[in-house]
Amino acid sequence: MTDIFDVIADGTRRDILQLLLRRTAEGDAGTSVSQIVADLGISQPTVSKHLKVLRDAELVTVREDGQRRFYSLSVAPLEAVDDWLVPFLVDAYGDEAPDVDYPGQPLPDGAAHAAEVVGRAAASAAHAVTTALKRFGG
Repeated sequence: MTDIFDVIADGTRRDILQLLLRRTAEGDAGTSVSQIVADLGISQPTVSKHLKVLRDAELVTVREDGQRRFYSLSVAPLEAVDDWLVPFLVDAYGDEAPDVDYPGQPLPDGAAHAAEVVGRAAASAAHAVTTALKRFGG
């Protein structure tokens, strides 16, 4: 399997992922290659090359409709990036971690607070387990 960090290291692929995320938040069920070309201002062969890499890494899914293909974001592989990054944020910021704005529908205040508390607890627990395993040679 392709290393997710190598895949997202490329700026054009990150631009494509951000575009797909934004269009998904706007309610699109898929984005065509021609829409990506128009929105990002890069050539069709370049977009197709990067979409193949993103498909191989399972970061995008494709739906065929006749001769057209529509791409959608698949965020599950990015969990590896999140798992790697969270301990750094927890170590660096502790309870003072900066808020991150994600595009899409905002959560109601109560739900946002609950999600933040659960997320921080999960990150802290994951970091504690990882640290303990390293100490005990796991």
